[in-house]
Amino acid sequence: MKIPQKTINIILLSAIAIAVILRITNLGSREFWYDEVLSLLLSTGQKSNYQHPKDVPVILANYTNLLTIPLENSLTDSIKTLENFLKGLVAEPHPFLFFLEQHFWLRLWGNSEAAMRSIVALFSLGSLGCAYGLGRYLLGSQGGLLFAALLGLNPYYLFHSLNVRMYGSLIFWVLLSSWSLLELISFNTSQKDSNSPKLPKLLWILLLIISATAGFMTFYYFACWFLVLAALVFYLDKQRWWQYALYLTTSIIVTIPWLLWGTRQQLRNADLARFASPNGLLAATLKHLQEFIDVLGIHLLIGDWVSILPTFLTTLAGILVLIVLSWCSWCLYKNQQYRLLIIGLILGIFPLIIMLTLDVITGKFTLGFGWGRSVIFVLPGCLLLLVIFLEKAAGKFKNISILAMLILYLSISIADFSLRPRWMFHQVADIINQEPNTPTLIVMNSPAWGHVLRLAYYLPPTSPISLLAQKSATLGTNLEESLKQNPNKYQRIIWLDSARPVWGKPSTETEKQQVKIVLGTNYKLEKSKQLLGTGKLDDFTLNLYQKVTAHRNKDSLLTTKK
Repeated sequence: MKIPQKTINIILLSAIAIAVILRITNLGSREFWYDEVLSLLLSTGQKSNYQHPKDVPVILANYTNLLTIPLENSLTDSIKTLENFLKGLVAEPHPFLFFLEQHFWLRLWGNSEAAMRSIVALFSLGSLGCAYGLGRYLLGSQGGLLFAALLGLNPYYLFHSLNVRMYGSLIFWVLLSSWSLLELISFNTSQKDSNSPKLPKLLWILLLIISATAGFMTFYYFACWFLVLAALVFYLDKQRWWQYALYLTTSIIVTIPWLLWGTRQQLRNADLARFASPNGLLAATLKHLQEFIDVLGIHLLIGDWVSILPTFLTTLAGILVLIVLSWCSWCLYKNQQYRLLIIGLILGIFPLIIMLTLDVITGKFTLGFGWGRSVIFVLPGCLLLLVIFLEKAAGKFKNISILAMLILYLSISIADFSLRPRWMFHQVADIINQEPNTPTLIVMNSPAWGHVLRLAYYLPPTSPISLLAQKSATLGTNLEESLKQNPNKYQRIIWLDSARPVWGKPSTETEKQQVKIVLGTNYKLEKSKQLLGTGKLDDFTLNLYQKVTAHRNKDSLLTTKK
C-alpha cells in the first residue's frame, strides 16, 4: 500500500491530536477508582485523621472533610499540614514526590476528578514530547511521530494517564532519563546528528540528574531503571562510564534525606506478604512465566480491559505480543540493525527480565501485581522496539502496519472509555437527593477505606447520612444491635453489598439472609439494582429500604382483614 510520506506524517500528527483530545475529554468521565481516592486522602495531608468505621453507625460527612485541604489560618497551620502530609506517607509503599505534586495541585485547583487527574494527564503529554524526542534521535522525525502516536493511543498508558496514581508521571521520567542519557552519549562519542535538538551538554546533564532523581522519588522500582541506563552506557560508551556514574550517583545522593527518614519507616511498615510465592517449584515457575507473558499482553494490547477479561485471554494476548516482538527482533537482526535492536531490547525487554530475575530470587511475584502496573516502566521500550521494526525492517508493509496499529489502539481505547462507565456512587447520590433531608443509614459489607471514602466523596455532605461499614460476617449482628438502640432514627436504609470487599470475603447467602431478616422487621424493600463499574472493586448490589410507618402498618392490617 503506497502512501506518501507526507500523508503518513499527517496521519501520525492527527493520531497525536486524538490522543490529546481523549485525555482532555475523559478527565472527569469516570468516578474515582479505589486507589485514586486513597491518593486524594494522602494528598490532603489528613490521612492521620482517618479512623476506620466502628461497629456502630458514624456520620458520613466526617469522612468528607478529610478529602480537602484542612482549614489554614496562618503559615503555622500550613506547615502543620505539610508535616502531617509527610507523616501520612510513612505507611505507604511509594515515595513522596507524586503525592507532593498532587498536594500543591490540590491547593491550586481543588479536588474534582478533572482537577486531580489533570496533572497526571499533563505529565502524559510531556511523555509524548519525550517519546517524540527519543524517537527522533534514533529514527528521524517520522520515527519520533510514530513513537509519540503509539504511546499516546496505547490503551494501557491512556488509562494510567487518567488515573490519580504515580504511573503516568513515572513514564515521563523514564523517557526523559533515557533520552537525556543518549544525547549525552552522542556528545561524548561525536555521534551528534541532524535528528537531535541542538541543546547544550550541560542542559542534558541536568535533565538526566533531575529525571533520575524524580523517577526514583516517584516509584522505588525505578532503581531497576538505573541498571537499564548503566547497560546503555556499557553498550554505547563504556570508556567514559565514570562520567555517567557520577551523574547517576548525584541523583541518588539528592534522595538521601528521604531515604534516611521516610524509606526506613516505610520498610518497617511494608506488607511484603502480598507478593508471596505459591507452594511448589513447578507452580512458582509456571506463575513466573505466566506473569512475564501477561505483562506483555496487558501493556501492548488489552490495556485496562484486563480487569474484566478471563485470565486465559490475557495470557493468549501476551503470547501473541511475545511472538510479534520476537519476529520484529529477528527481522531487525536480519536487516543488520544491530545498534537499534540492542537499544530497543535494553529499554524494553531487559528491565522486564531484571524484575523477573528478582522475583525468582526472592520468591515473590511483583510482575503481575496490579495488572502489570508495577513494571509499567517497560512499556515505552517495548513500544520503541515495535517502532524501530516499523521504521527499519517492515519494508513494503510499513505503512499498512502503522495504520493497523493506530486503528487497533484507537479502537480499544475508545471502546474502553465509552463502553465501560464508572458511575456507581452517583446513582446512590441520586437516591439520596430525591429526599435529601430524610435521615438515612448506609449499610455496607466493606470497611475498606477506598469504598468508605468514595461514598463520602460522592454523597451530599449536607444530608443526614450515617454509615455502618463492617465485614460481611458481623454486619447483620451489628445492624440489628444499632436498630434496637435507635429504632426510629432512620427513615431510609441503603444496603450496599460489595462484590469485592477488599478486607474481607464477599457475603454468603446466609449472611445476606441475616441482613434481610433484620431489615424486614420494620423496613420495606423499595428497590434493588446492580451497580457496575470497570472492575469487581466497583460492583455493588444496592437495596433501598423505606421505614414502615405506623400508618402504613395499619393500612396493611386492614387490607389483610378484607
